[in-house]
Amino acid sequence: MAQIVTPDICDAHPDVVVLDPVFVNYGGIDAFAGPIRTIKCFEDNSLVKQALAETGGGAVLVVDAGGSHRCAMLGDMVARQAVENGWAGVIMYGCVRDVDILAELELGIQALGNHPRKSEKRNEGQRDIPVTFAGATLTPGQWIYADNNGIVLAQHELTLPT
Repeated sequence: MAQIVTPDICDAHPDVVVLDPVFVNYGGIDAFAGPIRTIKCFEDNSLVKQALAETGGGAVLVVDAGGSHRCAMLGDMVARQAVENGWAGVIMYGCVRDVDILAELELGIQALGNHPRKSEKRNEGQRDIPVTFAGATLTPGQWIYADNNGIVLAQHELTLPT
């Protein structure tokens, strides 16, 4: 894959949707892309853990955690599992923890912030549905591109500018 530079993607593909600039980069990979898989949950990361235990195939897990700043929905152990299972990244509309370790992993991770408290485990939430946050609706199968400049959303895989 060509280098992911979201300003260049926006210039070459003006129809992409740009998510509101509310995310912070936490992963060891600053730029990542892939087809979207989604989860909607609130302060319960059971489905996040379940999804990242599955084969990722270069996909990006997009999690609508309701924008909660009261607990972390991703930590080092689940993120390591994502790396082992071939996920390209995680976009978390919520918080993460173990940030020093996350920064060393070969995984793209963007989130709203960090929080030391773990989430609940109630097996609640939904998978593979459209989710809406940061000014966009993200649907499974769309493509997401993320770097330190921002996050852009496309209906399909894009030819990246060189």
